[in-house]
Amino acid sequence: MKTFLDEMGLNAGKRARLHRIMYGFGPKNGRAVFLPVDQGLEHGPRDFVPNWDAADSRWLFKLAKEGNFNAIVLQIGQAEKYFWEFAGEVPLVLKVNGKTEIPPDDEAFSPCQSSVEDAVRLGADAVGYTMYVGSPAQDKDFIQFRQVREECDRWGMPLIVWSYPRGSAVNKKGGRDSLYQVSYAARVVAELGGDFVKINFPKPGAVENVPKPYDEWSKMEPLEAAKHAIQSAQRTPVLISGGEKGEDESIVEKARLSFEAGATGLIFGRNMFQRKLDDALRLCDRLQELASKFPQ
Repeated sequence: MKTFLDEMGLNAGKRARLHRIMYGFGPKNGRAVFLPVDQGLEHGPRDFVPNWDAADSRWLFKLAKEGNFNAIVLQIGQAEKYFWEFAGEVPLVLKVNGKTEIPPDDEAFSPCQSSVEDAVRLGADAVGYTMYVGSPAQDKDFIQFRQVREECDRWGMPLIVWSYPRGSAVNKKGGRDSLYQVSYAARVVAELGGDFVKINFPKPGAVENVPKPYDEWSKMEPLEAAKHAIQSAQRTPVLISGGEKGEDESIVEKARLSFEAGATGLIFGRNMFQRKLDDALRLCDRLQELASKFPQ
């Protein structure tokens, strides 16, 4: 049976790992729901305060397993301390770079603190990388990314890129969630060779100081805006971020719009682990049911 992986030009290692993630777990139909838990580094302990159980990565693996997630995303410290207990039961995406939220994002840059070889050693099925598009430090970011991309090609490891518009210039041209910036961030990853790209759901109404034609699209409907951003990443599957915790119905609606717009998957962290387990699992069931309606 043909799948969307047939069009990606992947080497055998990448294809095998992505096939395991996309068709061996979750809805098993080429759509995905990922559980990212790199916030302990990115935001510190504050993100676990609404549900302190989630500060324990065993609890997070329990959520990932019982919630039928396609994969869990962790930094190397938590992966080394906990993944050995769950290896083979939940796919791992190892995040190889990251930063704290303490310095300002005016010149955002996320340095590597682990490697693709670490991901192979740990039994991960993909590598995650955060890129800050538009930051004054993006030249350094692009060079670091090239090194990670080359290692991923060498080891047959899929590369998922968190593509975030950041920096003083971004703030002056629509802002980090504007349709212009989100679409640009998606396209940058497609141009630079990422295998998947994670983006935020765009806000077409943010048009201050953005270039044409984006300055004329302030009335665009959310579905059309999401389609444009996703189509900007031609042949690079898109994952839509969940962002901050919201009400169940708004989360399900965002998921529905994302899949209808052509997103390959969702990557919802705080919207999941900031709930008590039973509440999180009920929401997982709804997202899995929704994803099952959009096979690819």
